[in-house]
Amino acid sequence: MTPGQRLRRIANTLNLSTPLGLLLARAAGARCGTGPRGLTIAAGYRWRLPHAAAFTVGNVVLYRAGPASAGQDPVLLGHEERHSTQYAWCLGLPFIGLYFLCAGWSVLRTGNPGTANFFERQAGLAAGGYPDRQRNGHSTRASDANRGRT
Repeated sequence: MTPGQRLRRIANTLNLSTPLGLLLARAAGARCGTGPRGLTIAAGYRWRLPHAAAFTVGNVVLYRAGPASAGQDPVLLGHEERHSTQYAWCLGLPFIGLYFLCAGWSVLRTGNPGTANFFERQAGLAAGGYPDRQRNGHSTRASDANRGRT
């Protein structure tokens, strides 16, 4: 583990996002194990929401998949790891509210909770399975939105 990954793990423990992730994993019947780069892999998440193959709370990456395949896709795991870092930068639990605010903005702009979501764009849209597209003539890039204006 690099010093940055170690620092992220400590920060997300102290800011209570990782303990919340562990509590959520346990409540949803997921089995936790040690993952790479200071992450915890929780396999077999059973609740209906969110509608995602994986999501992250602190340093805990929760997968719907069972233990044999959870954490095996390096692209998706990298995407979720970037969310773990975002939790640390947002001082933990405030990330959740900020994320949903950005998801709402994205739905209004594109009809999709990830396409114009700042956090998903920073984590990598394609890696998270989100489309990078336009809707109703509105671009998801600020530079395109201002094109043609005087």
